[in-house]
Amino acid sequence: MTENLSNSALPGPRWQAYLLLAASMALVGSYVALSKPLVAALPVFLLGWLRFGIGVLAVPHWLIKPASEPPMSRSTKQLIFLESFLGNFLFTLCMLFGVSLTTAVSAGVIMASIPAMVALLSWVFLRERIGWRVGSAIALAAIGIGLLSLSKSELPALHGQAPEADLASRNYLWGNLLVFAAVVCEASYAVIGKKLTGHVSPKRITALINLWGFALMTPLGLYAAWSFNFASVGAPSWALLFFYGLAASVWTVWLWMTGLKTVPAARAGVFTVMLPISAAAVGVLVLGERLSGLQLLAFGLCLAGLVLATLPARPISPSVSR
Repeated sequence: MTENLSNSALPGPRWQAYLLLAASMALVGSYVALSKPLVAALPVFLLGWLRFGIGVLAVPHWLIKPASEPPMSRSTKQLIFLESFLGNFLFTLCMLFGVSLTTAVSAGVIMASIPAMVALLSWVFLRERIGWRVGSAIALAAIGIGLLSLSKSELPALHGQAPEADLASRNYLWGNLLVFAAVVCEASYAVIGKKLTGHVSPKRITALINLWGFALMTPLGLYAAWSFNFASVGAPSWALLFFYGLAASVWTVWLWMTGLKTVPAARAGVFTVMLPISAAAVGVLVLGERLSGLQLLAFGLCLAGLVLATLPARPISPSVSR
């Protein structure tokens, strides 16, 4: 009876948190895919700087400390900076440069390895034990990414000389490696977020890491803006930039941190599956890309690894005395 009562008290807030986590990762996946046309219209450094600038202007009131929130300790401030440096600054650079050299579909497949990477970093930094299922998940993700790198269908159809085709192949490989670096940054963001939500409100985390991101990106952004012709950017690109800025800097962070307050971190990792699915869906439905058979296999391996890493283990039944 006690178990039934406790479970009945959970569905409301727990399912609301599930929806927040799923929405956060779906938004991340959508802007990962949609950033591809943006990097064609704007330099990467300028795009990243404008993204953070939109976030700073959108929620300055979230910087104010709530009366019920204790002052931040030195370690919490350091975690806030690391959360922004890895999850905002480096993630933005790696992701934008990466998708400019590869495809949205490939980026989505590679990002399917995020849950396994979260588990790996949790083992390294939080000393959480990795069982056979998580280890197998990491191996499946590595095999999936390896298969993706061997795929030739993603390369542009070059009919020129061999050096041009070789350059495209190397650019494609670098793009995939940069997207994988973004995976490491995103996983670090998730691990650090586990600690932050116990001390700082989701809104204030959102505002603080966005402000740090803007400060870190400002020198690079000003350098890129100095010689850029802003008149060359059309109205659709500006509208997409506005969505990208709000989604990347405000909505996704607040949704994820709010959901993480209610849902255990291991279970929250399940919802990162929405990121690659959303990125691949946008790539196919909006950007006109195609999934090859090898990419589907790679995607399947990554998702199989995700299932292994995130499904709860079966409870051990009590042994019967003999």
